[in-house]
Amino acid sequence: MATIEMEAPQFQIDETDFCGSILSRFSNSTQEEHQHLCTVLGTMSQELKDQNLSTTPVAYFGVTCSSLDRLSSDPDSPTHSIDSLLTILSMVLPRISPVILKKKREFLSELLVRVLRSKSPPAASGLKCISHLLMIRESDNWSDVSQLYGVLLRFITDSHSKVRRQSHVCIHDTLQSFQGSSALAPASEGITNVFERYLLLAGGSNAAASESPKGAQEVIYILDALKDCLPLMSMKFTTTVLKYLKTLLELHQPLVTRRIMDSLNALCVHPTSEVSPEVLLELLCSLALSVSGNERTVDDITFTTRLLDVGMRKVYSLDRKTCIVKLPVIFNALRDVLASEHEEALHAATEALKSLIHACIDVSLIKQGVNQITMNADMGTRRSGPTIIEKLCATIESLLDYHYSTVWGMSFQVISTMFNKLGENSSYLLMGTLKGLADIQKLPDEDLIYRKQLHECAGSALVAMGPEIFLSILPLKLEVEDLAEANVWVLPILKQYTVGARLSFFRGSILNMVRLMKQKSRMLDLEGRIVSSRSCDALVYSLWSLLPSFCNYPLDTAESFKDLEKELCTALCEEPNVCGIICSSLQILIQQNKGILEGKIDLHGSDTSTSRQRAMARYTPQAAADNLNALKSSAREFLSVLSGNFLKSAQDGGCLQSTICELASIADKEIVTRFFRNTMQKLLKVTQEAGNAETSRNSNTMEIDNSSNGSSLALVRAQLFDLAVSLLPGLNAKEMDLLFVAIKPALRDDEGLIQKKAYKVLSIILRNCDTFLSAKFEELLKLMIEVLPSCHFSAKHHRLECLYSLIVHASKCESEKRCDIISSFLTEIILALKEANKKTRNRAYDMLVQIGHACRDEEKGGKKENLHQFFNMVAAGLAGETPHMISAAVKGLARLAYEFSELVSTAYSVLPSTFLLLKRKNREIAKANLGLLKVLVAKSQTEGLQMHLRSMVEGLLNWQDITKNQFKAKVCDFALCFS
Repeated sequence: MATIEMEAPQFQIDETDFCGSILSRFSNSTQEEHQHLCTVLGTMSQELKDQNLSTTPVAYFGVTCSSLDRLSSDPDSPTHSIDSLLTILSMVLPRISPVILKKKREFLSELLVRVLRSKSPPAASGLKCISHLLMIRESDNWSDVSQLYGVLLRFITDSHSKVRRQSHVCIHDTLQSFQGSSALAPASEGITNVFERYLLLAGGSNAAASESPKGAQEVIYILDALKDCLPLMSMKFTTTVLKYLKTLLELHQPLVTRRIMDSLNALCVHPTSEVSPEVLLELLCSLALSVSGNERTVDDITFTTRLLDVGMRKVYSLDRKTCIVKLPVIFNALRDVLASEHEEALHAATEALKSLIHACIDVSLIKQGVNQITMNADMGTRRSGPTIIEKLCATIESLLDYHYSTVWGMSFQVISTMFNKLGENSSYLLMGTLKGLADIQKLPDEDLIYRKQLHECAGSALVAMGPEIFLSILPLKLEVEDLAEANVWVLPILKQYTVGARLSFFRGSILNMVRLMKQKSRMLDLEGRIVSSRSCDALVYSLWSLLPSFCNYPLDTAESFKDLEKELCTALCEEPNVCGIICSSLQILIQQNKGILEGKIDLHGSDTSTSRQRAMARYTPQAAADNLNALKSSAREFLSVLSGNFLKSAQDGGCLQSTICELASIADKEIVTRFFRNTMQKLLKVTQEAGNAETSRNSNTMEIDNSSNGSSLALVRAQLFDLAVSLLPGLNAKEMDLLFVAIKPALRDDEGLIQKKAYKVLSIILRNCDTFLSAKFEELLKLMIEVLPSCHFSAKHHRLECLYSLIVHASKCESEKRCDIISSFLTEIILALKEANKKTRNRAYDMLVQIGHACRDEEKGGKKENLHQFFNMVAAGLAGETPHMISAAVKGLARLAYEFSELVSTAYSVLPSTFLLLKRKNREIAKANLGLLKVLVAKSQTEGLQMHLRSMVEGLLNWQDITKNQFKAKVCDFALCFS
C-alpha cells in the first residue's frame, strides 16, 4: 500500500482543535491514505472524549505512541494504520513542548527505529519524526544522535522516491541544526562514507554492457542528496566529496554531470558554506574547458556558464590569490560561449563576464599590470610574459574580432564594463580596444547594426579615460585635407559623456581646433568651395557645443576659469551663434557650485551616473566656494558683455537674461548695484523720450516717423525692464523699491508691450522676494485694483501671475480678510478661464485650485466650510448677465469639483440652475455644462450618480434636437455612460 505523503502541510492546525483542523483539510479527499488518516484520527478523538480526556496535542501524542507501540509488536497489524499513526505523530510532535519530548526521547527513539525497521515500504512521515528528535537533542555528543542519524542515512538511497526524497530533506534539516556543533563532522563523514561505498561498488562491478553497473543508481541518488546537503557539510568532508565529483565529471555522463553542477551551484550560492578553494577551482576549470563542447545542450551550456560565475565569485571570496590565477581560463571559456548560436547562453555568458569583471578584478590586479607595462616602456623591451590583467584584457579585446560580429551588441556591453572597472588605467590596458572600436566604426551600416551600442561603448571609454587621454589615443584628425577621414563621429560622444574634465584642456586643445577650423573655412571660402567652408563652420559650432560638457563639474574651475574668461568674452562679442552655448555653460558652472555649497544637490542620487558621482565626489564645500570665488572675480566682465548683447538682441534673449540673473546672484553687491543704476538711468531717459515722442505724435498725427520711433523706444524700454529684473538676485530693498516705482506708471501705459513687461517684472519680484511682498502687500492690492481697467489683453497672463502670488500670500491672513481679498479678484480670475491665451487660462485654473487648497488647509486657519463657501462664490457667477460669464463660472465649478471630491455632492445642487440655463440654447453655455457633467460622472460614486440620474438625463434630452454634430456626439457619449 502506498505511503501517506504529508510533506510540509500547507494549512494551519488549530492548537485547540487538532483533530478538527486535520479532518476539515482531508475529510473530502478521495485518496485512500487520506481517508485512512481521517478514520484513525476520528477514532482516536472519540476514544479521548469517551474517557473524558482533553483533546490537546499532548493527549494525541500519548495515544499515538501507545497505538504505535502496540501495533508494531503485532506482525499482522494493518500497514495503513501504522502509516496513519506515523503521519499523526509527525504533525503532533512540533506542537509538543521540547521538555516533554526530551523525557520521552529514549522511548520514542526506540519505538520509531523499531517501526521503521519492521515496516516495508517505510513511511516518509516516520523520517520526519526522527529528524525532529535530532533537532531538539539535549547534547551534541555523537553517541547520543548517531543511531537516529544512521536511520536517516539508511534511506538516502531508498528505492521509493517519496521516502528517499524525505530522507534527503530530513538530513538537510538535521545538518542545519548541527551547524557549529561537534556533531557536524561525524554527520558529514557519514554521508561521505555512504558515497564512497557506492562509488566503490559501482566502479568494481562487472555488469554486462547493456546493464548499469551495480551501485550506479545509488550514486545518482546520493548526488541528488548532495544538492541539499553539500553546502552544510564540514569543510574536510566537503573537500573529499568534491574530489570524487571531479573524478565523476571525467565520465562525461550527462545525468551525472548535471547533478554535480546542481550540487556545486548549491554550494557556491550558499553564503556560509565551507570549501577548499583549490579543489572547487579545479572543478570549475574542468567545467570551463568543456562548456562549449558540441555534445552539450543549450541548457547545459547556460547552466554551466552561470555556475562559472557564482563559482568564481565564491572562490574569490575564499582565496583571492588562487582565484585570479585561473581567471584567464574562465574568461576564455565564457568568450567561447559568446561564439555559440544560443541566445539564452549568450545572455548568460555576457552577464557572467560583467559579473566577474566587477567582482574579481581589483585594484591590486590592475596595478600589477599597469606597473609591468610602464616598466617595460621605460626599458624599451619586455622581459616577462603578460600579467593576468593583460591576459584578461586581451580576451576582452578579442571580442571585437569579426568572428563575433553577430554578437557585437553583447561584446560592447562587456567591453564597457571593463572600461568602467579599469577607469583611468584603461589607457594602458585597453588602448588597442579603443582603436578597434574606431576601426569597426568605419564599417558601412549594412555590416554594423550595433552602431548605437558601439557609441555607448566608446562613451564608457571616454568616461573611464577622460577626454584628454581619449583624444590622445583617438584624435579627431581635423587637420586632414578631406574631413570625411576625420573622426567627427567622436564629437557627439564627447558632448554626451564628458564630465569631470579640465577647462584648461578645452582652452588649450578644443579652442585651438576651433581656430584651425575657422582658418580653414576662410581659405575654402576664398577658393569658392562654399559647401566645404560651411562644413568647417558646422564643426566650429560642434566644437563650441562641447563647452557645457566641459563645464559639467570640471576639475580646475578655480585655477583655469580666469584664463578662459577672455576667450569666452571675445566669442560672446564676435560670434553670436555660440552665445547660447556659452550662456548655458556659465549657468551650469554657477548652479552646480551653488548647489553643492547650499547642500541642494544629492551626491548619491539614484538617477546620478557613476561618472557624475565620481566627479561630484571631488566637489567639497570648500572646493565649491573656491570655484564661486573664481567665477565671482569674472562676473563684472561677463555682466558688461552680456548686458550689451542683451540690449542689442533683436530676439527675446531669455538665455542671456537667465545668465545675467545667475551672475548677479554671485557677483559683488557693489558691481550689481552699479549695473542696476546704470540700467535705471537708461530706462528713465528712454521713458522721457517716449513721453516726448507721444506728445509730439499727439500734436501732429500725420508724422509716420514719430510713430516708428515710438515703437522703437517701446522695445528699448521693454528690454531695459527685463535687464533690470535680471539683476534682482543682487539687489537690496532700496533698489527693489526704485524698480517698483518705475513699474507702477508702466502698468497704466497705453503701449501693450510696456504693460506686459511691467506685469512680468512685478510677477518675478513677487515670486522671488517674500520680504518685498510682505512689506508692500496692502499697496500692491490697491494697485492691482486701480490698474485693472487699463489692463491690456496681452498683459493678462502676467497680471494673473501677480494675483497668484498675492492670493498665496493672502492665504496666511485671517479668514475674513482672506475672503475679502479673494472676492476682490474672483470675477477677474473666473473670466480668465475663457481667455484665448492658453497660458492665461492655465494660470487661472491653477489659481482656483490654489485658493481652494488655502481655504481647506487647517494649518493655515482653513476648514472645509471655507472651501464650500468659496465654491458658492464661484457658483454666484451663474447669475451673470452674459453667456461668457456664465460659461466661465461653470468651467470653474467643474475644475473645483474635479480637484476636491468633497465638492461633488455640492456641485449636484447647482445642476438645476445649469439645466435651466440650457434652455437658452447657447453653445458656449452648453459646452461648459457638458464639461461639468463629464466631471461629475467621472468623480461620482455609483450610488450618488444614481440619485441624480433622472435629472441629468432629462437635462441632456433637452438637447436632442440640436443641430451641431460635435454636441450630438458628446450627448451620445453621456447617454452611453448612463446606459
